[in-house]
Amino acid sequence: MRYIFVVQGEGRGHLTQAMTLEGLLRERGHEVVKILVGKSPSRKLPTFFLQGVKADVQQFESMNFMPSADNRKPNMVSTVLFNSFNMHKYYPSMQMIRDEIRSSGADVVVNFYELLAGMTYFFYEMDTPMVSIGHQYLFLHRDFGLPRHKYPGSMALDFFSKLTSVGSVKHLALSFREMPPDYEHNIIVVPPLLRREVLDLAPSEGDYIHGYMLNSGFSKDVREWHSIHPQVPLRFFWDNWEAGKIHKVDDTLSFYLIDDKEFLHQMAGCRAYASTAGFESVCEAMYLGKPILMVPSHIEQEINAFDAVRSGAGVSCDRFDLSRLLDFAETFKADDSFRSWAASASDVIARELENVI
Repeated sequence: MRYIFVVQGEGRGHLTQAMTLEGLLRERGHEVVKILVGKSPSRKLPTFFLQGVKADVQQFESMNFMPSADNRKPNMVSTVLFNSFNMHKYYPSMQMIRDEIRSSGADVVVNFYELLAGMTYFFYEMDTPMVSIGHQYLFLHRDFGLPRHKYPGSMALDFFSKLTSVGSVKHLALSFREMPPDYEHNIIVVPPLLRREVLDLAPSEGDYIHGYMLNSGFSKDVREWHSIHPQVPLRFFWDNWEAGKIHKVDDTLSFYLIDDKEFLHQMAGCRAYASTAGFESVCEAMYLGKPILMVPSHIEQEINAFDAVRSGAGVSCDRFDLSRLLDFAETFKADDSFRSWAASASDVIARELENVI
């Protein structure tokens, strides 16, 4: 079968999921004819993605979150104003997505949570079936059990998720654990898409804390904690291109420009992991048996953290308080059942995509 991907370019998770799925499908004799990626004025498409996929990559203007002044959490007012002001840019993007799908000869569209893919299927008559894949669709599952009163932004997130998947024949909800299908909402629960490089890693326990922050403004927390605990080695990854490949603060604190291979190498050997609660890297840490501190930067990551905490993977906090992570690490025990679940992704997800038509 022939597939075409449409990928949200915000953050690291959707990109690595697309890389993994392309390799999985190719191994089974299928073809990914093209990958369309939404682009943001505030982020560059990582080299590891461009070098890691085989299909041609084409970018298009897409809606993205705008950071706050301190570059920690999205500024929703700025996001609405920016995207409203630039709405004229998105109609050509939808036309491009429409034309690329129609001319590609693809049998199936796989949408990695890109809003304009759903909008394309809303505004245009599309014959190619689309499957939407993402952790966010799990939040729509009838048995997910989110205490909505504690997460007032969750309803808006659910609405956004539904918009991304308009016209989808099914939703593949990436999950930390097995759950039955929710046929009422057309949701099939599947394992996370971890890359072969992750599955093949041999974890060890070093003396340093490994970290990733979506927005570089969180580095203030890390620096403040480091000033009090300079004896604890810290190795954090970010997307601050201006700081160079490695920004070494001192002998025990370094910030690395996000690099996929180096990131995984550092995670495999760390003592514990701290992040802004992106689904993909949390899954990688769980697979490698690392205790996790999650510092959500928006509602989606808040729910990711809620789900990971109740799965026993780590603790959640509103700042990078690494003392909480070290305390949790003292009693943490890795969950071997997660490794088995994640290892089954190839067969489970491929079967769902092969049975679309």
